[in-house]
Amino acid sequence: MSAEAASLYSRKNPFPAPLAVNRKLSGEGSEKDTRHFELSLTDSGLKYEVGDSLGVFAKNDPALVDDIIRALHATGDEIVPGCDAGVTKPLREALLTDYQITQPSKQFVQAVAERGGEATAFLRELHDPLRKGDLEEYLWGLEYIDFLIDHPSIHFTSEEFAKLLRKLQPRLYSIASSQKVHSEAVHLTIAVVRYESHGRARKGVASTYLAERVGSDDRVSIFVHTAKGFRPPEDGNTPIIMIGPGTGIAPFRAYLQERKATGAKGKNWLFFGEQRAQHDFLYEDEFKQYQAEGLLTKFDTAFSRDQAHKIYVQNRMLENAAEIWKWIDADGAQIFVCGDAQRMAKDVDAALHKIIETEGGKSPEEAAAYVEELKKAKRYKRDVY
Repeated sequence: MSAEAASLYSRKNPFPAPLAVNRKLSGEGSEKDTRHFELSLTDSGLKYEVGDSLGVFAKNDPALVDDIIRALHATGDEIVPGCDAGVTKPLREALLTDYQITQPSKQFVQAVAERGGEATAFLRELHDPLRKGDLEEYLWGLEYIDFLIDHPSIHFTSEEFAKLLRKLQPRLYSIASSQKVHSEAVHLTIAVVRYESHGRARKGVASTYLAERVGSDDRVSIFVHTAKGFRPPEDGNTPIIMIGPGTGIAPFRAYLQERKATGAKGKNWLFFGEQRAQHDFLYEDEFKQYQAEGLLTKFDTAFSRDQAHKIYVQNRMLENAAEIWKWIDADGAQIFVCGDAQRMAKDVDAALHKIIETEGGKSPEEAAAYVEELKKAKRYKRDVY
């Protein structure tokens, strides 16, 4: 039975969870704000396995909602369609809970282009199918509010505007705890997204919702997203190699809690990377304790900015190439990667291919075939985003 089926609560009927812990993991002086969150599952009946994700239905930033209402010359009380068929609600409520109000939809951008006359002629030109790349580049970092402020002559009624919005989707976060250890709670490790673009401060919807806007009396709507493809091996004797820089560490914290709770005897090797050891060593005490206990057989860290040349997890992998090959080829280890899909996962994959080539004495083609076999055998699993 899946975790969702075992409970009354699901994606369609999320559980209203109290936020019990909101703790900063990154230290003073860090360029990041990475946090540890704990949500209570008491009376939910929700069950999760390590490797699963937690779905979070966030609410939008009220300050941004106010900015949009002002730019629309509205009051917020206007009745507009909600996301659910046949449901209407006040504009302010719909903007807070129903709609994605940051990255503009294609329909909205087209409406601006069509209504703006001479002022948006360039935008109509960018809609040429041959200029798709130029349009994407122009839109990068822009939000609805920018268009509304920059083109005050274009008027949308509240209903027109709502109909041009996309539904606000839940965010999925890797679960950072084992329910065998934390039976009534679920833990998350999240980097709070804040940045500036086009002269305006921007905020990640869900990360700042959890970090800044959920009070002690509030409830966070959550559900378990089952991810059977990212489970640790059922046989506790199987060695595992875990590569999780940044918040990619989350599921491996859960794996280690689980392996300890079940008395698994398999070796555990963790690669973790961040910017600076002094400020960004997430869960340092926990992992060093696991190392001291012998649960963590090997623990390699890569702090990219602690020296003149940048060092990443893939560099640490290559430094340990011979032993990694022994773990994989002789010991039957499984490999897990979690984190950034755009660069890290590709670099780690390239390092793995290189290790198999050099240590296994294989051609690039043979190494690629070997990696494919690892994937087919479910010995190389990735949770990247």
